Amino acid sequence: MPEPSGALQSAWLELVGDQFEQPYMQALKAFLRAEKAAGKVIYPPGPQIFNALNSTRPDQVRVVILGQDPYHGPGQAHGLSFSVPPDVRPPPSLQNIFKELRRDLNLPLPDHGCLQAWADQGVLLLNAVLTVEQSKAGSHAKQGWETFTSCVVERLAAQQKGLVFMLWGSYAQKKAAHIDPARHCLLKSVHPSPLSAHRGFIGCGHFSAANRYLQAQGKLPIDWSLPD
Repeated sequence: MPEPSGALQSAWLELVGDQFEQPYMQALKAFLRAEKAAGKVIYPPGPQIFNALNSTRPDQVRVVILGQDPYHGPGQAHGLSFSVPPDVRPPPSLQNIFKELRRDLNLPLPDHGCLQAWADQGVLLLNAVLTVEQSKAGSHAKQGWETFTSCVVERLAAQQKGLVFMLWGSYAQKKAAHIDPARHCLLKSVHPSPLSAHRGFIGCGHFSAANRYLQAQGKLPIDWSLPD
């Protein structure tokens, strides 16, 4: 795990930097070091663990898309929820996100799965858990990351007003406890996983709803298209 002072941009350090001195975060750091020392492969690579926060400053955030934990296959995770690097095939959940984008906004299906263009516009692509062991989904759950990301959500929601939170699946919806619905827009749906997407995610209309809300707040909408 990288040291926070060298890995997290200053605006986020001002907001949540105190968490790195808390016992739970020290225990998480020790856990990650022990896993690495034991020869386990951890995703994403160390410099990309805080990619979501480093891609979008707190004052730039307009939308938050909460994921569960990083993809656990080789080369997939790069620190942005649901996103993969440009040369990696989009996983099934991301394919369903693209299907809903096509249905909701009549956007063409992208030929890649990198969501960096969203992050650059103020979409915080935050997983609840920021690391995972190769081939073991959920392996770093309940090690402390959830406490840290809940702090991120809670303080961001308290500092800003008029944000859109997309909460897909029960895991993400737990974060709603840290968000004042009178200050922000909470969009809830089942997860885009193939196991649940057709029980309500396809047809949720979250992308157009987010833009309508942002425009009603006097903010620019998100361009959800993904350039080649």
